[in-house]
Amino acid sequence: MKAIQYQAYGDYQENRLVDLERPQLKDGEVLVQMRTVGINPLDNTFRSGHIYLATPDNLPRVGGQSGVGVVVESHIPAYKAGDRVFVGVAGFGLVADGTWREYVAAPAAALSPVPADIDDDHAAAYVAGAGYLTGYLALTEFAQFKPGQTVLAPAIGSAVGMETIQVARRFGASMTISTASTTQKADQARAAGYEHVIDLSRESMKDGVLRITDGKGVDVVVDGVSGDLTGQALASLAFGGTVIVVGYAGGRQAEVSITDIIWRGATIHGFTFRLFSHEKIAAAREALLGYLNEGALQPTIARIFPLSDAAEAIRYLIEDRPFGRVLMHV
Repeated sequence: MKAIQYQAYGDYQENRLVDLERPQLKDGEVLVQMRTVGINPLDNTFRSGHIYLATPDNLPRVGGQSGVGVVVESHIPAYKAGDRVFVGVAGFGLVADGTWREYVAAPAAALSPVPADIDDDHAAAYVAGAGYLTGYLALTEFAQFKPGQTVLAPAIGSAVGMETIQVARRFGASMTISTASTTQKADQARAAGYEHVIDLSRESMKDGVLRITDGKGVDVVVDGVSGDLTGQALASLAFGGTVIVVGYAGGRQAEVSITDIIWRGATIHGFTFRLFSHEKIAAAREALLGYLNEGALQPTIARIFPLSDAAEAIRYLIEDRPFGRVLMHV
């Protein structure tokens, strides 16, 4: 079978198309023929070697944390041949071979049914960046979000930015705010229905938030960018507000004003899925699937590449920062 595998940590070109043996099923597993798979910035971080799990013992590795496919063989009563399923579980593409291959042998915990009225590509976009799950858990578990509160999720084109905004709207946020790095992307986001998007080429995030909120600031920031924006995130808070740091696409180092933490009574949380039980994550996924079925979530696709172009697909996601998810057809 065809797969994207890297045998060394390094640049995009380490993602190589290879031929591997088709996996053999064990008891309690399902064999899935993958159709569309997603790309997550963490896939790039891990292959680059910039994470503690990136050790020589963890090579070679097939990348990919999520995707959508069709069951072709099953050792689980709940699934039968022909069922369309989401595929993804903690560790896929990181400490276990992932979804960037023609066939995946997966346990029941890695599977859930795809709704009949959503196509493979939009289903893959739904699970690609884990943005919906991140936003849901950040708002419910850390922010104890209440309807009527205001939410800032920077980087409208990213999984965390766009999808947290959609979740916050479903939760009843009175206002949702995001950012865009260029006027073109800000205009694109507004045309797609995201009213409050700060154009960072024209004003700072802090100034934009205070302008939009009439100086009040926001109750919650879900920050998947970090770097230079972390200090501005704290400065954008209303009194008693919360910042949840979920990623560092903008850099791993930040400069903050301690007075913003003290005088705003700020709470800061670090987010990782390791903090949550399997049961908590499963419940969140079930709730989100309900929101998807009711039309409250709108997975957005920027571009789809063939699996053979994995290196370019990842470069496009990381460097071009498109508006929406980047996917690959297997």
